[in-house]
Formats: sequence, structure tokens, C-alpha cells
Amino acid sequence: MKLAKRCDKNLIVKILTDSFQDNKSINYLIPNDSKRINRISELMAYSFEVCMASGKVFLSDDEQACALVSAPEKKKTTLSGLFHEVRLVLLGIGLNNALKAMKREKAISANYPDSPIYYLWFIGVKPQAQSKGVGGKLLTEIIEDAKVEHRPIFLETSTLKNIPWYERYGLKIYKELDFGYTLYLISNKTNDSI
Repeated sequence: MKLAKRCDKNLIVKILTDSFQDNKSINYLIPNDSKRINRISELMAYSFEVCMASGKVFLSDDEQACALVSAPEKKKTTLSGLFHEVRLVLLGIGLNNALKAMKREKAISANYPDSPIYYLWFIGVKPQAQSKGVGGKLLTEIIEDAKVEHRPIFLETSTLKNIPWYERYGLKIYKELDFGYTLYLISNKTNDSI
């Protein structure tokens, strides 16, 4: 895997938009209207910007997969960050869903430890490359990077079929949240230490 550059943004946004169109967690926030795909792209563009500023953005060596990793304690309020948040609300999730997004984020983050974490926000594989080991290779490399940083990995999924895949890599469900759909909170940290 390699660290993405700013010039990789369009590729990464496309991979993630294509990968998450049917995701319950994404569709919880994205209005189901004629602009839905563009709205998902706006969410992914926002997430890219956050991770470029306070985390890492990875591309697989073959550029078939990508991952956005955030270090939440490094996120700072900046003019650029505020611009991206306003853009997300106006062009992505919509004003009606902004409060819903904030409440969900607060409920999720209340389940993180107080110490720094390695937050795997998104990992996606181009649809035509899925089920070929590309995502597994990238996740293995991400787990190694988290070990180098001495940070536990945290992520969520609303996709039940993804849980066995994460479990193969030592990641386990530590909590479930109900938002009208089940959101599975997953980590490589043990339950007693979260």
C-alpha cells in the first residue's frame, strides 16, 4: 500500500462512492433523491479531506482499493475544515440530516477509549476487484501500520456479511448500536480495555 496524494482524490472518492452505495449507514444520512450518488461522493470527498488533514489516506499498490484512516485527537478546527463541513451539509447529507449525523457521531464516539485510536473510517475496493483478496491485503497492511503506531483499530459496519471478513483479521464486535438499523462497532482491542 502507499500513502495517497492529493491528486488521488478523484480516484479514491470514486472507489468509495461505488463501494458504499448500498450501505445502510451511509443511506441513513444521505437523502434518497435524484442527487443521491453525488451526495455520497460529497461525503467521501469530505472524509478524504478530514483524513488528509488528521490521519492517513491509503491506496493499494494496484490502485484497486483504498482506505481512510483518522486520528480523531488530531482533528483541529480550521477555516478549510469548516468549509468542507458546510459543503458536506449543503451538498451531501442535507440540512435535515445534520443533527441526525451529529447525534449518531456522538453515540459512536462515546464508545471509544480516551487514548488515541486508529479509526478506520472507510475501506473500499472497486466493485470489479472485490472478492479477489485486494481488500484483505490492504486491511493486513493497515493492521500492521496501526501496530507501528501503537494504536488500537476501531471501525463500524452496518453490513452483516462484512463481519466474518473483519473477524478473519482479528477484529471483533464489541458493541451494537440501533439507529433503525444495527451498527456494529468493531475493534482489535479487547472488551475489558475499551
